Amino acid sequence: MVRRQDNPSGTLDSGVSRPTFPEGVCSSGTDDDTVLVRSTISGDQRAFGVLVGRYERALFNLAFRMTGNREDAKDITQAAFVKAFENLASFDTGQRFFSWLYRIAINESLNRVRVSGRQEDLSAELPSNEDDPETAFRRNRTREAVQRAVLKLSPDQRAVILLRHFNDMSYEEIGVVLGIPVKTVKSRLYSARQILAGLLA
Repeated sequence: MVRRQDNPSGTLDSGVSRPTFPEGVCSSGTDDDTVLVRSTISGDQRAFGVLVGRYERALFNLAFRMTGNREDAKDITQAAFVKAFENLASFDTGQRFFSWLYRIAINESLNRVRVSGRQEDLSAELPSNEDDPETAFRRNRTREAVQRAVLKLSPDQRAVILLRHFNDMSYEEIGVVLGIPVKTVKSRLYSARQILAGLLA
């Protein structure tokens, strides 16, 4: 069972120990997720640990951009993996596990935003690999402005912007993740971009 554990280092801890990968399996995403799902269902929880390691950071970044709050993002990430683990038996192996997991995370994020009704300032940066301090400063300032503007969008608009521009998903993939038609995806993106353009002008 996946569970929340306190982690004094501040990094995410899924409750599934960081996996010692089975032979032929790595965290690069080259292995077939469906194989890992089937192994988990068969009782190999280590296989689910591989999936957690593979997508934990992506889910956390998505949740952080949706909420603007690190603690909320940690909780959302944890809840998404717990729900995924508990519902693996209902997963349709004909679809991408990545899209299915993202849909769970998006729904958790939307529920948190709607219930809290708050829009946080992003007080902490997402990790950056930029080495040059001056370039890093300029990029961080730009990123901060964009993220603050994104937080002013409605939750539904925020979701399509993040999936399209931060996760490079196609319209079709976004539709699958959010459970909406492609034309609705395009409509929400258009509205969201118009609002962002005004906020960033």
